[in-house]
Amino acid sequence: MVDLTKTLRDVRSRIARAASSRLNEENTKATLIEPVLRALGWDTEDVEEVVREYRLKSRDKPVDYGLLVLRTPRLFVEAKALGENLDDRRWTNQIMGYAGVAGVQWIVLTDGNEYRIYNTHAPVSVEEKLFRTVRVTDDLPVLHETLELLAKDRMEENRIEVLWRAHFVDRNVRGAIEQLFSGEADLLLVNYVAQHTKNLSPEEIRSSLKRCRASLDFPLEAEEILQRATSGAGGAASPRKESTGERAEVTLQNLIEARLLHPPVQLERAYKGKHLTARINADGTVTCQGKSYTSLSIAGGMARATVVGMRDNGGPPSTNGWTFWKMRNAAGELVEVDAVRQHFVQGKRGGSAPRAAT
Repeated sequence: MVDLTKTLRDVRSRIARAASSRLNEENTKATLIEPVLRALGWDTEDVEEVVREYRLKSRDKPVDYGLLVLRTPRLFVEAKALGENLDDRRWTNQIMGYAGVAGVQWIVLTDGNEYRIYNTHAPVSVEEKLFRTVRVTDDLPVLHETLELLAKDRMEENRIEVLWRAHFVDRNVRGAIEQLFSGEADLLLVNYVAQHTKNLSPEEIRSSLKRCRASLDFPLEAEEILQRATSGAGGAASPRKESTGERAEVTLQNLIEARLLHPPVQLERAYKGKHLTARINADGTVTCQGKSYTSLSIAGGMARATVVGMRDNGGPPSTNGWTFWKMRNAAGELVEVDAVRQHFVQGKRGGSAPRAAT
């Protein structure tokens, strides 16, 4: 995959140079949008993967880009000229219509700088279908995190669905809680406060609540949401159907002894624009940043900490190392280490033996 950080830096420079001369839509596509698609792993020269002017049927109106996985459209991208007003409801309604006809869940509306991601299947108003908005010129960590959700391998894993569900739940919970503090304080909240305090009248509680400025925060990072979903915690749907009981008992040493891993095994991961590496050793430990750890997850957490820092409690970010780290299999393909663990479990059940990885 082309380096996303470098690509975004180049695109950012082109946007700055275009400030004095407006780019039309075609030049916006060629110089700002398509480089990002390529950096996200989409082969813009393969018509079975990226279809320009995509139509489900010949009589349908086209969408600028249809991004396909196994020849099935998974993501639509509608492009506008740099600086175009993306608030114009015509553009959103237009691409929503395309997606509705084709049955595509995820769409992107972009002018090459701003990217708006929508979930067309969400049973809410158009405004509430908006998942995230990011801008290339802002150069914030959330930019990489959001765009990486649109990468080909991420769309195959459907990670965006898990994060959308968490976003949807958090938004609704936030709205319900904030409603308790709006206008005339909700009677339920007044009664609750009255039951847990002494010598306060309902009128005094209402007056206090009107002075209250409640602030809600949902600080869990994307990787932690995905990890909890994979492990069955947090209430979000898992991006893949897995049975975690048997896999939880598997160790790297088990895989080495079964000759499914031949140390040293090089690991890597593109994370928030950084390329992280590690190594599985013959004794089942994992070396990262010059230090050895007893598990993939600890090594993954320490690697992530070099990018996002330690948590407030001083520990590394909670990380599922089996799905965080990737390695080359016998065919030279980049896969999650968890794929080898799943093969080991299937072999114990009597499934076909996997090809050994190095």
